[in-house]
Amino acid sequence: MEATLTFLGTGTSMGVPTLGCDCAVCTSTDPHNRRTRPSIRLAYNTHTVLIDTGPDFHAQALREGIRRVDAVLYTHGHADHVMGFDDLRPLSFRGHDQLPVYADQETADNIERIFEYTFRKEDRYPTSARVQIHRIDPTPGAGVELFGACFQRIPVTHGRQEITGYRFGSAAYLTDMSDIPDVSIPLLQDLDVLIIDALRRDPHPSHSHLNKSVAIVEQLKPKRAFFTHMSHDLDHDANQCQPPHPHAPGLRRQQIKFEIA
Repeated sequence: MEATLTFLGTGTSMGVPTLGCDCAVCTSTDPHNRRTRPSIRLAYNTHTVLIDTGPDFHAQALREGIRRVDAVLYTHGHADHVMGFDDLRPLSFRGHDQLPVYADQETADNIERIFEYTFRKEDRYPTSARVQIHRIDPTPGAGVELFGACFQRIPVTHGRQEITGYRFGSAAYLTDMSDIPDVSIPLLQDLDVLIIDALRRDPHPSHSHLNKSVAIVEQLKPKRAFFTHMSHDLDHDANQCQPPHPHAPGLRRQQIKFEIA
């Protein structure tokens, strides 16, 4: 079964252009240097699944013509990945009893705390999002079955925190990672598509940097690799046109196709 993956956003937590910045990337006229907060849409078998809904989700959904969402998976509870949760409201009214949302324990707790008015049992606002949150099994490789495809939990390190990456069919999405623990390496073999964090050129305490991400791609050897969560330190054309190795991520394609099941 073939799926189409759409990059809704590939920017860092502050977005690109970054507010108040006059650097060459932030003032660039290249539309590829305008990067909203990171998220992806997966379309397959007439269904739409999102991974993360950041603060730019409303604009991203309008841009991509998203009129239906069947499930949402979350990687972790930071603002740039969850603060578009409330924009699921009108989409949750369309043909759902409750829109299923999946997250690990810590992320689910954060979503329920931030959006308490959505989950309260009494005095609930009538047009709150109609969602049901599911806590995923923390076991590495544990799967969530959604519409004929399995989404496996891939633990990754985000600074001092363990968060959730996902493998779905022949593709994997590993945003906001500074390292990949040994237990996750066997779960990332034989990939057609790898999407991986590459924040900037210099090392960072909670994100992978360019050279480290390239090394991870060389280790895992996917057929195609793409960077995400990129800051204004990385100019699109400079990194696109001078690939450092045969598996270098390409950033020009907004949509990619792969086998999901």
